[in-house]
Amino acid sequence: MQQKMILPGAYIGVLGGGQLGSMFLNEARRMGYKIAVLDPDPNSPAGRIADKHIQAEYTDKKALAELSQLCAAITTEFENVPAETLHFLSAQIEVSPPPQAVAIAQDRILEKNFMCQNDLAVVPYAVIEKKQDIRLATEKITGKGILKLARFGYDGKGQILLSTVTEQSVYDAFVSLGEKPCVLEQQIVLDKEVSIVAACSKQGEIALYAIAENRHSDGILDYTQIPANVNIVIQQQIEEKATHLIRALQYHGVLAIEFFIDQEEQIYINEIAPRPHNSGHYTLDACVTSQFEQQIRTLCHLGLGDTTTLTPVVMVNLLGDLWHHSKAPDWQVLLAQGNVVLHLYGKEEARPGRKMGHFCCLGADPHLLISQAKDLKQKLVGVDNHQGGVTTI
Repeated sequence: MQQKMILPGAYIGVLGGGQLGSMFLNEARRMGYKIAVLDPDPNSPAGRIADKHIQAEYTDKKALAELSQLCAAITTEFENVPAETLHFLSAQIEVSPPPQAVAIAQDRILEKNFMCQNDLAVVPYAVIEKKQDIRLATEKITGKGILKLARFGYDGKGQILLSTVTEQSVYDAFVSLGEKPCVLEQQIVLDKEVSIVAACSKQGEIALYAIAENRHSDGILDYTQIPANVNIVIQQQIEEKATHLIRALQYHGVLAIEFFIDQEEQIYINEIAPRPHNSGHYTLDACVTSQFEQQIRTLCHLGLGDTTTLTPVVMVNLLGDLWHHSKAPDWQVLLAQGNVVLHLYGKEEARPGRKMGHFCCLGADPHLLISQAKDLKQKLVGVDNHQGGVTTI
């Protein structure tokens, strides 16, 4: 059944006021929509520039009712909004992404079990919900491993690398993570990490963006390059897995999927994010339709936008580590370059590991772009890469 379009001039609601919300807001405003943001932080980047900022907790029923009465549809900018909140709203108003998909993405145990139930490969894992589960987990996972919190871990937080999986090492890690439910994953030898951003309409139409190759440092995305260095067989397999996953989730909205590729070219799904993704920020500058416009299109029942990549691109994250003694980096380094686009997120406080912005290098030669991106990041850092201190690509 064809859904009625929500046209420019209408209010759209966003749960969350971070940088993803502000980028969504900018695209929505360009298209003629008004935005209401619900976020408890009075200084959230999106809340400060929204047409209306409802400052309240995500479980505040009065605030949620106000949001649903004002808006024609509601979305979320991060997956840790309580799934119960989305269920509550969906009984009253159009909500995307689906609450049941968000609930799966919020919990690594549910997420991995869902993948296995739908014949989507993940790295070997074991669930640890209490101390008594550790012995069985260490019989299944050997060698090197990673213990991850089942909920609320992101950007390397809530994760502990284990150089040797033993009952004692897992016990110590489990205790240090507060004895909360965890997943113990086998650490595999990676060839590369890639991701793909997908969009699906409520009618089931799917549009896939180009596969992005990602490099991380300390669990945080450092840079993304497009096109990824993958062969056509790998590309087709990833696109097929992404499509299969979307269908299995009965998903509508924008979905990011992270993959591991090992040295034998085996492909594993790492995790999913039911929203636009850091590795998809390049779409703002290098694609016909950005991932944020696509989020608007799926929410408002517009036609899906063209996902064509117009040029090779390298996207580099800018973390709070670059702000030495609260002093901003020398932006002239970037702004003097005609092929570089700078995006700053408007966050008031720079902290180590906090995402403060990103920049994109665009051009015809991917190899030259990587070299340029590394050089520019190094100049912003202002220290030799081998001296440590600040992460560089």
